[in-house]
Amino acid sequence: MAWTDTRATRLFGTRLPIVLGPFGGVSSVELAAAVGNAGGLGSFGLYGYEPARISATAEALKAATPAPFALNLWLPVPGEEEPRPDAEKFNAWREVLRPYFEELELELPEQPDSWLPDVEEQIAAAIEARPAVLSFVFGVPSPAVVEAAHRNGIVVVGTATTVEEAVALAGGGVDAVVATGMEAGGHRVSFLRPAEESLVGTMALVPQVADAVDVPVVAAGGIADGRGLAAALCLGADAVQIGSAFLATEQSAAVPAYRAVLRGPDTAHTVLTRALSGRLARGIPNRIITELPDPSAHAPFPVQNWLTGKFRPEAGKRGNTGLMSLWAGQASPLIGASGKGASGERPAGEYDAGRLVERIIAGAGEVLGRLGRG
Repeated sequence: MAWTDTRATRLFGTRLPIVLGPFGGVSSVELAAAVGNAGGLGSFGLYGYEPARISATAEALKAATPAPFALNLWLPVPGEEEPRPDAEKFNAWREVLRPYFEELELELPEQPDSWLPDVEEQIAAAIEARPAVLSFVFGVPSPAVVEAAHRNGIVVVGTATTVEEAVALAGGGVDAVVATGMEAGGHRVSFLRPAEESLVGTMALVPQVADAVDVPVVAAGGIADGRGLAAALCLGADAVQIGSAFLATEQSAAVPAYRAVLRGPDTAHTVLTRALSGRLARGIPNRIITELPDPSAHAPFPVQNWLTGKFRPEAGKRGNTGLMSLWAGQASPLIGASGKGASGERPAGEYDAGRLVERIIAGAGEVLGRLGRG
């Protein structure tokens, strides 16, 4: 298929213009390998990973698939200082969450020496691992980082929520830009303006970014099937990045209760919230989002993310979706709708990541064929 040969596929070394969204906290080697083996670019989010764990993860990915893959890192947002609360302030933030720790029969955590691993050490480990692609969110990687990646044969990708951010990334030397619309699930990765001021829809954002930069553009947000891929290509994108639909597959690291929600009717409504992490993110409204609506009442990022991260895994083990982070994009209702047979039932294996890639490509080909582009 000629239409699958794009600037992005040539850059990434893949057969198909599909990129797996990098999930910070719920990435899996199995899912990244499945997408890669199906012809797309598998991705793995390294949020919170120490250097040794980054190295081990890269080795596991290389052992799992011969296909190229991407590693993803979070950069410090420019001008955003890391909170350094005293004991009184930390205790106040912790007390807000006490009922959830008690409900799950967990001890309140003590304040750590640091909230996150050193980002420079993370980057060094990621470059040393030599993935095909190294992608970043929340900022522009430094010239030294870009140069080091290129010296090691690594493609560098940045993520933008506005045209202004895309231009900054291209000016910083990245090889491709992910243009992520406000429909996308998970964190809004804005870095030049507050996230609330950077809520541009995918359909408006992608063609503007494609016009503004010379590097390949990957469209993200509100894409879950072949129609979304076809639309993105028609808007000027060179590939798409898909998150929620892959998060619902069997190879995902999401717990069964989370996957069940993604496949069900509750995805019809999503909201933007800071309740779970301290940063604006899109997810399915649940109990904790409802009970913690006021950011002034809880900790900022990354403290809030660290604190809730001490009970969210236990909630997941118990299937308590009310105390989990149910990140999901606005196209998530398509997850449970696509692939069903005439009986309305989904055939066995249809939540397989490889089959999802095939279904997306087939759907896009059908649309593009009708438009005379297939």
